[in-house]
Amino acid sequence: MASPATAMASASLCCRLVRLPLLVPYTRRPSPISTRCSAAQSPDAVDREYADLNLRPLYPNRGHHLRIRQHVNPLSSSFSEPTEPPEWKEVFEDPLLPLMVDIGCGSGRFLIWLAKNSGERRNFLGLEIRQKLVERSQFWVTELGLRNVYFMFANATVSFNQIVSSYPGPLSLVSILCPDPHFKKRHHKRRVLQPQLVDSITKNLCLGGRVLLQSDVLEVAADMRERFDGYSDVFEHVDCIDKDLRCDNEGWLLENPMGIRTEREVHAELEGATIYRRMYQKTRVVSHQRCSSVQWTRELSKQ
Repeated sequence: MASPATAMASASLCCRLVRLPLLVPYTRRPSPISTRCSAAQSPDAVDREYADLNLRPLYPNRGHHLRIRQHVNPLSSSFSEPTEPPEWKEVFEDPLLPLMVDIGCGSGRFLIWLAKNSGERRNFLGLEIRQKLVERSQFWVTELGLRNVYFMFANATVSFNQIVSSYPGPLSLVSILCPDPHFKKRHHKRRVLQPQLVDSITKNLCLGGRVLLQSDVLEVAADMRERFDGYSDVFEHVDCIDKDLRCDNEGWLLENPMGIRTEREVHAELEGATIYRRMYQKTRVVSHQRCSSVQWTRELSKQ
């Protein structure tokens, strides 16, 4: 017969197991068992996606996979100061080319692939808040001898305007692809796409420029979509302009328009998740900035 202490421990464990689902702040769409098992093969799938870059041999002594914090608090005082822009003539061979900025560029493979394979003459700038990833990405760029892609350690929410407004060429494309969802409501203010950043993108994007939003979490995708839908006097969704970009009945793009998947996209699709995409085109010039940094700070303090 079990001792009283053993019985109490078992009962406590059962209670914790029963209550565990209540602690989970969100629910993903259930995935088939086969796709869940395939998630273990995600690293290999990412390597296959970017096989033509052949990056693994370029980082032999520092480890191909870095140990980094997956979640960073962008509101920390260490990330509060805007990052100074680079000397554009030093980082790009032709700083007058149209610029694409990928906000939260992660490992950088996505942008490096575009820099090597894109048919358009364009420069690519990656902004990432995790410094170790930026260091490795820039190491790869140097080893590959690319002069049309550059990575910066920066908190895009506070640094985007200062960096991009100094670029001598036009800003033609901004992407925010599968950003950190920060599921808890009290952490929503940590999400990258805050009013200040939306204003900065709107102000700096050239006429005809585009914004691509993407997430495997519907709540996050809908939140980003709502922020840009609020600028209907400036932006139109691309399916109203480009009939080759098809959408479903809810207005989400049916296909990836970039020609390559991000790493998170690879992982999510292996897990059976749906990717929600929305792309906007700037069709009118904005006349004023809607949310100043002071107003944004006040908004955060109320949350």
